[in-house]
Amino acid sequence: MEEELIGAVPCSSLAVDSVLRVGTAGAIWGSCIGPYDARKRGLTGVAQASFVAKTIGKFGFQCGLVAGVFTATCCGIQRYRRQNDWVNPLIAGAVAGAAVAAGTRSWTQVVGMAGLVSAFSVAADYSKTF
Repeated sequence: MEEELIGAVPCSSLAVDSVLRVGTAGAIWGSCIGPYDARKRGLTGVAQASFVAKTIGKFGFQCGLVAGVFTATCCGIQRYRRQNDWVNPLIAGAVAGAAVAAGTRSWTQVVGMAGLVSAFSVAADYSKTF
């Protein structure tokens, strides 16, 4: 069914869907980890609530960013190449990983994150074929 959607639905729609789904999952994860980190830092009251809200937003944004960049890149490459193979998630994973690590301004971290996300993307795509 997914192959049918790739050709019929615009890449931008698939990217927005990914951003909303994975961004929501990231926000949920942030709401779980935020209070824990706030207590670990000894925050209470308004400072704790502010920290938790920032954590929820940060995790939601980062997860949504990765999902959106990955989906849009993978879809665009697939449409350009007219092939659905392991190369699409490899390139899309590298682009998404580099986009996330670009904020660090460290080439070592950009290259490392691009390789890591790329490898996980190919492994996840390969596991779908079983």
